[in-house]
Amino acid sequence: MRYEALKKKILSKKANICIIGLGYVGLPLAVEFARAGFKVTGVDVSNEKVSSLKEGKSYIEDVSREDIVKIIKDKKFVPTIRYSGIKNQDVIIICVPTPLRKTREPDLSFIIEASEKVSNNLSESTLVVLESTSYPGTTREILLPKFEEKGFKGGVDVFVAFSPERVDPGNEFYGIKNTPKIVGGIDKKSLELAREVYAQVVDKVITVNSCEEAEMVKLIENTFRAVNIGLINELAMLCGRLNLDIWNIIRAAATKPFGFMPFYPGPGLGGHCLPVDPQFLSWKAKSHLFYPRFIDYAEEINRLMPGYVVEKISKVLKENKKCVKDSKILLMGVSYKKNVGDLRESPAFDIVDRLKSLSASVFFTDPYARSFSGVKRISYNKVNYNEYDCVVIVTAHEKFDYIKILEESKAVVDCRGVTLKLKGKAKVVRI
Repeated sequence: MRYEALKKKILSKKANICIIGLGYVGLPLAVEFARAGFKVTGVDVSNEKVSSLKEGKSYIEDVSREDIVKIIKDKKFVPTIRYSGIKNQDVIIICVPTPLRKTREPDLSFIIEASEKVSNNLSESTLVVLESTSYPGTTREILLPKFEEKGFKGGVDVFVAFSPERVDPGNEFYGIKNTPKIVGGIDKKSLELAREVYAQVVDKVITVNSCEEAEMVKLIENTFRAVNIGLINELAMLCGRLNLDIWNIIRAAATKPFGFMPFYPGPGLGGHCLPVDPQFLSWKAKSHLFYPRFIDYAEEINRLMPGYVVEKISKVLKENKKCVKDSKILLMGVSYKKNVGDLRESPAFDIVDRLKSLSASVFFTDPYARSFSGVKRISYNKVNYNEYDCVVIVTAHEKFDYIKILEESKAVVDCRGVTLKLKGKAKVVRI
């Protein structure tokens, strides 16, 4: 009866939905459900975020101010810092961070805290879905026991599922609605309810056999990317030794209509997924005495890239008869990817630290980031490039005028290949 009643609520859009964690994953999801006609409660521990939303302001590029104002005005979205907002909710979706500890082991403290708060405020006939990336087994081994400790039997009183987030900040084409959604449940009823929930806001929902399979899907997706980027980064360093341009080589190889998929080198991995997700899989594998050499070696290579960038900076400065010490160096873009302000795991942090250790004077400009690592910010549309001994393109934001950069700079280190077909007066070195 509980399963049928909850399913009926979901299909009629009378189910109350609670999103825990209003970041890059949770906030766009809350907006989509509110747009679809559901009443949504958003819970976040950040009073600053909640206050901003209540004022109709968005802190995420992919969510407009107009979106927030409308769903709050229509009384379809209520942001709060209080977990008591979970009470009497029909569907609870957990979108909290899952970082790594300094030891490179998974930090599940946010998931554990959220699951405890949920279990303390849980009502019968509730679907709980975890979207936070973690190792296979997290949903069944951490969430489910928390609920059953409170007397809620899985698949009877509470339905539990996992659905990996597939958010790509700054992607103008693929959003929540047109990106296929993966769902796995602890049982068939949980799976079906989760499928029906997401079907209300996503064009295509794909079901797998278990929570563990769904958890693994996310890790495979990002491990695939991290390993291939690691391969290309290693080849970029090799091409540097051979005095070959890796960017020209990749573009030529990409003309093959089969058997090749282009990946590109960069200053290092950044964001909430690529530097982190493969390590969840590696950690889980090692707990089963399986040692994933590809994953670990790719991480090793990718973590070398900020140092390789600094080597390139030193090289181009030397060619201009300068040394890194006391040089003025401007970083163009410090977020982890273009056209967003997300600084999580950005390789620019490591680049800055290395340059400072060599006594360089470091500055940054980024149209999306207001502050960064104690470095002085220069307004991106007021930069006098000739003032700097070296300009380093770390993140290739589309707002940057690359022709002007090449015309006015003394030296440029291009970490993103954006200068490949451009000409200018600056001495240019690409990684």
